[in-house]
Amino acid sequence: MRLPFVVSMAFRELKVQPRRLTLLVGTIALGVSALVAINSFSDNLRDSVRQQSRALLGADLSLVSGQPFSPAVERLLDTLSQRADLARVTSFAGMAYVTRTQGSRLVQVSAVAGGYPFYGQIRTAPAEAWQELQSKDHRVVVDPSLLSALAARVGDTLALGEARFLIGGSVESAPSEAGFRFALGPRIYIPAKRLDETRLLGFGARAQYEVYLRLRSGSAEELAARYRVPLRSERVTLHTVADNQRNLTDLLSRLTSYLGLVALTALLLSGIGVASAIVVLVRQRSDSIAVLRCLGATGREVLLIYLLESVLVGVVGSILGAGLGAMLQRVLPALLASLLPVDVATSVSWRALVLGVATGVWVAAMFAMQPLLSIRQISPLEALRRRFEPVRGRRDIVALLALLVLAASILALAVYQVGSWRRGATFAGGIALTLALLWAVAVALTRAIRHRVPAGWPYVWRQGLANLHRPSNQTVMLVLAIGFGAFLLGTLFLVQHNLLRQLRLTGGPARPNLVLFDIQADQLPRVEQDLARQHLSQGSATPIVTMRLQSIKGRSVSQLLAGRNSGDAEASNAWALRREYRSTYRDTLVGTERLVAGRWWQKGDSVPARISVEQDLARELGVGVGDEIVWDVQGRPIASRVASIRAVDWARFEPNFFIVFAPGVLEQAPRTFVTLTRISDAGARGSFQRELAERFPNVSVLDLSLVQEALERLVNRVTLAIRFMALFSIGVGVLVLIGALAASRLQRIREAALLRTLGASRGQIFRIALSEYVSLGLLASAAALLLATSAAWALSRFVFEATFSFPLAAVTCMILGVILLTALVGLANTRQVVRRTPLDVLREN
Repeated sequence: MRLPFVVSMAFRELKVQPRRLTLLVGTIALGVSALVAINSFSDNLRDSVRQQSRALLGADLSLVSGQPFSPAVERLLDTLSQRADLARVTSFAGMAYVTRTQGSRLVQVSAVAGGYPFYGQIRTAPAEAWQELQSKDHRVVVDPSLLSALAARVGDTLALGEARFLIGGSVESAPSEAGFRFALGPRIYIPAKRLDETRLLGFGARAQYEVYLRLRSGSAEELAARYRVPLRSERVTLHTVADNQRNLTDLLSRLTSYLGLVALTALLLSGIGVASAIVVLVRQRSDSIAVLRCLGATGREVLLIYLLESVLVGVVGSILGAGLGAMLQRVLPALLASLLPVDVATSVSWRALVLGVATGVWVAAMFAMQPLLSIRQISPLEALRRRFEPVRGRRDIVALLALLVLAASILALAVYQVGSWRRGATFAGGIALTLALLWAVAVALTRAIRHRVPAGWPYVWRQGLANLHRPSNQTVMLVLAIGFGAFLLGTLFLVQHNLLRQLRLTGGPARPNLVLFDIQADQLPRVEQDLARQHLSQGSATPIVTMRLQSIKGRSVSQLLAGRNSGDAEASNAWALRREYRSTYRDTLVGTERLVAGRWWQKGDSVPARISVEQDLARELGVGVGDEIVWDVQGRPIASRVASIRAVDWARFEPNFFIVFAPGVLEQAPRTFVTLTRISDAGARGSFQRELAERFPNVSVLDLSLVQEALERLVNRVTLAIRFMALFSIGVGVLVLIGALAASRLQRIREAALLRTLGASRGQIFRIALSEYVSLGLLASAAALLLATSAAWALSRFVFEATFSFPLAAVTCMILGVILLTALVGLANTRQVVRRTPLDVLREN
């Protein structure tokens, strides 16, 4: 093989069609830039978590419990205080209002004692507000959103329960605050020594008790290994910096991995664009290839010429894409800022750059290889005799091997990107299935157009549709490129629409939008009187009884927790064993529930107490119908037997419960109540909450409209980031469209010249092109819509367990957008075609 000849011919070929090469370089650059951007962001995020993990926890380790620490735990803390500094934080919910203004808000209170946080800092405005929280009496530091909501300012008096505090400042940043942190209410900080004055931690109140430790000697991991198992039996969870870093890294890696898969999709579309261009190139250069064969070039040498050309294009495009991706990765931290608990640096990740360039070159080479292998079938005889129809040859083993290598490459890239064989294989399989279905739809419809176009249609439409199935057409490749990008965006849009649809409070005028909870039994009649006096709707009050698990199927919770290996501290069902349950009793199912096993109770059923368990909890606890569970109901053991398993729609903003008891068991237990009402006017809703907070300080009110807004902001922020990455796929699809049309421009010029010679006007040629591109856009968008609807339905039904709704108007706009984009690109190319006069074209041929 003559390597200098191959190299010189490859560079000579690169100079022949600079416009086509520019489009190919741009296509690869756009795909690589998406991959480099997300991988750079992922690397920077991982580094930021590692560097800031101690500041996120605020200590070397922490102990967390949903109940006050037992005497045994307190003795352990006394022992640890000899080698560590301790700080305590008690967190709970309460209603707060400013005495100077109107309105009130549910807030998340953190009562702080000690030097928390030991690492990192809580920045406030003014800067000294955090230090004054402990040094001056009755100070409170609040989130800025609370000041806005209550029209308050620093220096106002804030009422919280029975206590009054002076607003000393607002929080600018604090550890572990990200994502959905303010869905139930903004956070405020008070000194723990004033906690009792609020009177908010009475019976039925839920609180989280945390102790943070900064070690003066010893290792946090050593202490965790020593005390983690004994603390489980006390229902206390121990967290170290390493635990937080590992859990946070795993969580954020899932998000960046799936964003990376969207970016990888754009790069694979770039590969489709390369393959499309090579197909046209081989057809156009077949005469030149035959001449080279006549002059003594071997089939392998000619193949290497064009493969080297593809690799060089891949190198240039990948380098440009890596540079663009390094700049674009600065956008992602801004898009995801409200979801991230760390400040993400935007430094250059050389690993991501090298990986992006290597992946781009590999994709360009492997996608080019399949059509390039057909060069070996071009014989020297074709220099003298032109072949118009492809010859059906024998099966090519080399082409089959190249196809298998390409499939294996896609699988390996997906597995590497997502970090899991199962998820990577699922993604690669989904890509293959989607492309196969798009290909099948494109082939089937073009064949149908060939035989089913009515003869009575106008000539321009018949001619335009005929262009979709003419020899050397690019219909299938264009449907793959345009359709896959439309499929990706369509699926994301439909899933987002159906997720948000489950959260919206638009169920009619009777749908509650306020939840009143922690109502004491003696307060319930007065609360109901207030609702009736103001002519507000109210459902029946739902009783809530707090309890904990004592034993399951004869084994105590202490045994179940103590019997676990130390490495299983974060195992899936630990939370189910340790948590405090807020259960209810009633005799009927409600609208958010349905039975999946067992039967609902009836009058006369025998003891022990019958309960219905939510299906996911039953799975976590390993219980089924007929199993016995003993509960600790505020110091009294109550035996129960599982009568049924329920599926619960947690997305509905209504009182839902893991455990429901049959009537006749819990009526005498100490309990609180929750009730719902609706106030449509936002101003009236605020006034009602303020009045209720003044009369019943312990009663908390959850405004579901605010929760809905917070949920929608969260979902919209995530989908915005995903759509940002998906736009690269649309951009690549557009470049593939432009490249395919540009590559076939010579053939289109000849066709236009023949039509002009036969009497067609420029207007008719434009209308023929318009009918072709409108049909192409309609074909691609219809196939994409069909697949996107199926995928979104499956995700909604089986992953998110939500009902599926089809937004006709929005989807119609998306289809029209795809059609318009395709038509505009096609017509822009047609303008260049009709500029040539028929005589010039005929003289060239």
